[in-house]
Amino acid sequence: MDQQKICFIGAGNMTRSIISGLVNSGYPAQLIQATNPSQGKLDALKDDFGILVSQDNLAAAQAADVIVLSVKPQLMQQVCEALQTVELSNKLVITIAAGIKAKRYTDYLAQDIKLIRAMPNTPMQISVGMTGLYAPQSITTEQKAICDRLMSSGGEIVWVNEESDLDQVIALSGSSPAYFFLLMESMIDAGKEMGMDETKARSLVQQAALGAAMMAKQNPQLTLGNLRENVTSKGGTTAQALATFEAADMRGLVKKAMENCINRAEEMAKTF
Repeated sequence: MDQQKICFIGAGNMTRSIISGLVNSGYPAQLIQATNPSQGKLDALKDDFGILVSQDNLAAAQAADVIVLSVKPQLMQQVCEALQTVELSNKLVITIAAGIKAKRYTDYLAQDIKLIRAMPNTPMQISVGMTGLYAPQSITTEQKAICDRLMSSGGEIVWVNEESDLDQVIALSGSSPAYFFLLMESMIDAGKEMGMDETKARSLVQQAALGAAMMAKQNPQLTLGNLRENVTSKGGTTAQALATFEAADMRGLVKKAMENCINRAEEMAKTF
C-alpha cells in the first residue's frame, strides 16, 4: 500500500482501532487522515498517532486514494450523499458499517464505485483483531491487496465469498469481544461477591482468558472440546462448574444470542 493516502470518515472507536494498527505496524502517519464533526476525537487521534485531522469530509475524500467509511449505519446515507461531488472512479472505498449492502452505496454516492465491505473488531487496536471482508466481482486483485494490507495491520483477515456471510462474521467476530467481556465481567463480579479483591479478581480472570485463547490458537490439532476435557477431571471442581453451565443450556443461549445478532444485521439491511 505504498504512498496510498487513507481517509477515515468518522473518528469513533473502530477508526481508532484501525489507525492504531496501521501506525503501530509502521504505516506513515502523514498519509492517514481522519474526519469528524466534533474536534475532541480528532485532537485525541492527532495527539496519540500523529495523523492528519479535519472536519471537512469533502476535502479529505478528494485528497485520498482510499476512503474508509466509518460512521454509524443510520448516518451513512447522509454522509455519502454529501460526497457525491467527489470523483470516485480512481479511489477505493471501504465501509465498516454493519447491515448496509454494497449495492446501496452506489445509490448513496450516485456513481459507480469500487467498494469493499469490512467487518473488523476492536482488538485491532492492539494488533490482535479479526476482520471479515467481502468484495464484489468488480474489485480487482490489486484493490483486494490494498484492503488486505490495511486491515491485516491490526490482526488477521478472512475473505468471504457471499455478502450474506458477513452477518455470520458480525456474530462470530465483530460483536463477540463484547460477549467475552460480559463473561469476564460476570466472573469478576462473582469473585467480588465471594470476598475476592476486585483488582486480584480481574487479574486472575483476564489472564485465564488470555491463556485459554492462546492455547486454542497454538494447538490447532486439538478441538476446543479436547482442550476443555484436558482441564476437566471427572468429579472435580471444573466438572462441577461446567455441569452448571450445561444445565442452564449455555450453548443454546449462545446460539440464540448469535442468531439475534444476525437477525438484527438483516433488519438493518432492510432499513438502510
